[in-house]
Amino acid sequence: MASDQTQYEAAAARLRDAYSGETLPPMRDVLSPTDVDGAYAIQAVNTRAWSAEGRKIIGRKVGLTAKAVQQQLGVDQPDFGVLFDDMQVPNGGTLSPSSCIQPKAEAEIAIILKSDLRGESVSRADVLAATGQVAAAIEIVDSRISDWKITFADTVADNGSSAFFVLGDATDEVEALDLYTCGMVMEINGEIASLGAGAACLGHPLDAAAWLASTLAARGEHLKAGDIVLTGALGPMVALTPGDKILVKIGGLGTCKFEYGKG
Repeated sequence: MASDQTQYEAAAARLRDAYSGETLPPMRDVLSPTDVDGAYAIQAVNTRAWSAEGRKIIGRKVGLTAKAVQQQLGVDQPDFGVLFDDMQVPNGGTLSPSSCIQPKAEAEIAIILKSDLRGESVSRADVLAATGQVAAAIEIVDSRISDWKITFADTVADNGSSAFFVLGDATDEVEALDLYTCGMVMEINGEIASLGAGAACLGHPLDAAAWLASTLAARGEHLKAGDIVLTGALGPMVALTPGDKILVKIGGLGTCKFEYGKG
């Protein structure tokens, strides 16, 4: 086990170093493609390292919520990553390309918790009761693995291939929202680039949050009041090019936008 932990520490350091832009090959020297425990162990090493540097954890993100993507990576479950305070881009703000490597944008529904959410069998109703606000969101995913040639283990170890996110104006009219049939449109420079709906996110965005809470509980953790949860993509992700203007519209939740600046 000590040998495994030494390998995990070294792999985690390689991933942290790769944020400078020097991407890595898939991590086959340490992780098999579906090594769940090893991948989360590496993610945890970096979570501790970044927290020690002063970065503040403000929530979690759920990924791989689309069945087609799970099948592509040979797994039957979503994954999660950690959201830090310095990952949030203001709504309508600009993200510098110098902060990214090979970014892609996807539209999501974010929930903001008003109370703790814990337990290994969390239900959709439990999530709804713990949710204080809901907002349209954009997640900017990125990968420290070259050319996005990722397996499930690669993306988990790499903090769920996370990078940045944007939140639209939040609403507290949670129970009045239809998060199942709500439609999503993502526009890039005024042209439709991605379409989707709430049901595309693991069957229901609240089910994705319930999966997250239950999975964290099995690992001795829980979601806390005030946490932001990005529940997963509502439609296909889109690669970004400097100068792009991204606008997301979600039925009942309004809009969310940012610009991927020129430098």
